[in-house]
Amino acid sequence: MRISLKLSRIKPSATLAMNAKAQELKAQGVSVISLAVGEPDFPTPAHVKAAAVAALDADFTRYTPVPGIPELRDAVGGYFGRFYGVTPPREAVIVSNGGKQALFNLFTSLLNPGEEVLIPAPYWVSYPDMTILAGGVPVPVPTDPEDDFLVSVEALDKACSPNSRVLVLNSPSNPTGCCYTREQLDAIMEWAVSRNIFVISDEIYDQLVYAPSEPASCVGWWQKHPENVAVVNGLAKSFAMTGWRIGYCVAHPDLIKAQSKIQGQSTSNVCSFAQKGAVAALTGSYDCVAEMRAAFKRRRDLAMEVVSTWEGVRCPNPGGAFYLFPDVSARYNAATPDSTTLCTRILEEAKVALVPGAAFGDDRCVRFSYAVDDNTLLAALEAVGKVLKS
Repeated sequence: MRISLKLSRIKPSATLAMNAKAQELKAQGVSVISLAVGEPDFPTPAHVKAAAVAALDADFTRYTPVPGIPELRDAVGGYFGRFYGVTPPREAVIVSNGGKQALFNLFTSLLNPGEEVLIPAPYWVSYPDMTILAGGVPVPVPTDPEDDFLVSVEALDKACSPNSRVLVLNSPSNPTGCCYTREQLDAIMEWAVSRNIFVISDEIYDQLVYAPSEPASCVGWWQKHPENVAVVNGLAKSFAMTGWRIGYCVAHPDLIKAQSKIQGQSTSNVCSFAQKGAVAALTGSYDCVAEMRAAFKRRRDLAMEVVSTWEGVRCPNPGGAFYLFPDVSARYNAATPDSTTLCTRILEEAKVALVPGAAFGDDRCVRFSYAVDDNTLLAALEAVGKVLKS
């Protein structure tokens, strides 16, 4: 069967693939702990579920406007006003099927064939493949653990070329959990705007930032330079709503129209009653988010305490999200020369599923998700530590 040539360059999601292997072992009766998928282990807050149920009971099950129901688009604007002092108008907001579709819409809307996307590495696994699907060229920009895997203006300037069109920023980061300070983010944004490079700021973990780190959004830069900035966010991580598929994007109204055109020819609107739940999430109490954030911070501290005892392993202390991204390359040898073989060995011997750092553009590392309960996390880390020691 003939398949499009561009798909030959696209890799399946490594996180989902590793989790699938873990599920296969579980189906065979093997006890496996998966730290592979970035999915909160908490239930969706009760008031959010109640709003969706009420919408179902009211038969709110028809098509809605492609960019989202008006009250949800207004609620997105209200969210940014509530936390960052900038309230985008309704026409500058689109609601998508998860943050992933918002990103895909943006790459497709912005890129012409051959244009480059600067992607600080390590990066979320889908950025390069989305770039390729949109006809662009991904350009990884390396970073180091000593710098908390945060990209510098100097590194961006070195990687930049006349074909550079887009820069992707992700803070807190998946896979590292590291966060840019306000000053670091401002310096990068000034650099990008001065070179007319469009910035996509992926802020999906902005509610999961742990003191002394502080959330730092690019929505203020969007307000000043709407032709050069788009902000992507969603409810999957902060409200434990991964399966609800609610993402959103703030961008110039003309870019919102372009994304609506793409979405209208692909998925149309987001699930109608899920949108009502999203309104409740964005406009209601954030006490539930604070409780989850406190639990994740506690788990981070537990995990860092264990990882810091692993000889030769370097791991920046993440300021947000729910991942650790330790550099384990000092433990590599002839039999285990890279992150992929190490993760395979850990799955086979420790019965713990991790994701190879190679999938995120840094083969020195592996990614742990600590979005599991404390006892499960400690048991998994103990088992992994024994493999590394051996």
